[in-house]
Amino acid sequence: MPRKLLRRYLPRSSEVRRHQQLRMFGQLLGNPRLWHLNRHGIAGGLATGIFWALMPMPFQMIPSAATAILLRVNLPIALASVWISNPLTMAPMLYGQYRFGLWLMGSEKRQRRGFEPSLDWFWQELGTIWQPLLLGSLVAGILCALAGYGIVHLIWRLHIRAHLVRRRNRRRRGATR
Repeated sequence: MPRKLLRRYLPRSSEVRRHQQLRMFGQLLGNPRLWHLNRHGIAGGLATGIFWALMPMPFQMIPSAATAILLRVNLPIALASVWISNPLTMAPMLYGQYRFGLWLMGSEKRQRRGFEPSLDWFWQELGTIWQPLLLGSLVAGILCALAGYGIVHLIWRLHIRAHLVRRRNRRRRGATR
């Protein structure tokens, strides 16, 4: 895996330790496994971040960090991948998860009410939308996290295979000279 590239863009452990919302984890942030760039750590960190990014809640970095610490996976990757959900992507993601939840519940043809972009409308409709939204978010979070985990393992394996082929070819060229 391109470790040098990842090291260049990922925050250092001292920067993460100083982050206001993550100070509560204190000494737990000192575990070296949280900072290693290996296949398990990166795949697990990405899966953790993706799962929490798809949850309809504020401050997703805190449970993402707690899960990364608990599972001992790469903390910076887990925190960075939470930002898949951001102010630009949150509304389409939540709507898609809500529709997915409706489909999973078999109630695709629920009565549609008009949408009003206001907090009053949101709080009035929350009673009818929370179940499909939560179900859709949980299932989508699990599926996307598993997909991210598998993709990292696949890319890592392909990278190692390509490296071994290049090394074997260099040795063959060196032996024929």
